[in-house]
Amino acid sequence: MASRLVKHEHIETTVAKAKKIRRLAVADNMVQLGKELANFIQRTHTPHNLKKLRLKKYRSMADIMARARYAVVEKEDYGGIMCDQCGSGDNSEELLLCDKCDNGFHMKCVRPIVVRIPIGSWVCPKCSGTKKATKFTQKKILDFFGIRKRDFKVNLSSPQDARRRRRRPRPLVVQKKSRRLLPFVPTNDSDRRLKQMASLASALTTLNMEFSNHLTYFPGMAPKSANRSSLENGGMQGLTKEDGETLERCIAMTKRGKFPPLMVVYDSCQGYTVEADGLIKDMTFIAEYTGDVDYLKKRESDDCDSMMTLLLTAEGDNSLVICADKRGNIARFISGINNHTPDGRKKQNCKCLRYNVDGESRVFLVATRDISEGERLYYDYNGYENQYPTHHFV
Repeated sequence: MASRLVKHEHIETTVAKAKKIRRLAVADNMVQLGKELANFIQRTHTPHNLKKLRLKKYRSMADIMARARYAVVEKEDYGGIMCDQCGSGDNSEELLLCDKCDNGFHMKCVRPIVVRIPIGSWVCPKCSGTKKATKFTQKKILDFFGIRKRDFKVNLSSPQDARRRRRRPRPLVVQKKSRRLLPFVPTNDSDRRLKQMASLASALTTLNMEFSNHLTYFPGMAPKSANRSSLENGGMQGLTKEDGETLERCIAMTKRGKFPPLMVVYDSCQGYTVEADGLIKDMTFIAEYTGDVDYLKKRESDDCDSMMTLLLTAEGDNSLVICADKRGNIARFISGINNHTPDGRKKQNCKCLRYNVDGESRVFLVATRDISEGERLYYDYNGYENQYPTHHFV
């Protein structure tokens, strides 16, 4: 009898365990079903932040057309093309056809003027659209040029600069006076300097360019080892010790946000230009021409309008140019003269000088006479070889 009671209790215990296990299994299934149901609801129900998911709406058809891709369609006959500006079909060799609207424009009639016939596709100013000028706060300006605020607020003059300005004793023997480079004098007013920097930042941003105050070397282009001034055909002038000190002083000032007194101004005819925002004396260092360094042979068919000769070698394959189409500074916006006319040559007030700086070729823009405030800066684009067409320049 006792054994039967024990067996019965054992059966009840087993049944209770089975029921408990079954309840736990059902609970686990419900938890899993709950997770799947929650995921399903999340995927199918409308989210609360629906405004964030809405697609951007264009405001007008003109806005849509300005962003739409276009295809170049060739006409069978271009004989009757007229200039959209002057209405004349004369000088057909100077007529440009827009690849988007297919209208014709004389190189002189386009604003800004087109200096040479583009090698690739070309779009007129109306079809290209104008990018709105970016408004720059003080923080954005300093960040754009990589300048720390505390460095920008430092006084323009320092004890080191004061020592340099002290009068040096003259030598007993009178020697021939040499023309030395002078450091630029920044504007004292910090607010005015911010406006000068903002004008440059706005111009670079509009052209989708980065600010760079030194030569840049990238893979696929010319390496830094290729820029050896010893390869210059006929030799290159070296930078004297005094001029080297002036260069270092100017570089140190620009790192603190003390740039030359220059303002980038947009001209409807010439495009972006540079005007003096203060007196600039003769032989003053204005800027170094900077950008990406590449071989001249690789850029012979390039449509870039801002290339500068860096190195001319006896073997043309090793000649180098500076391409300021992606990176550069204010030197990229200084205008060129029309060296085919006397009036054009009279405008020149600065020039490009190539120097051997520690075995490397560098290009500096230097004032050739006193430049008054409000005067536009000009130099000759054909300083070394007469290959750049300047007869369209104003």
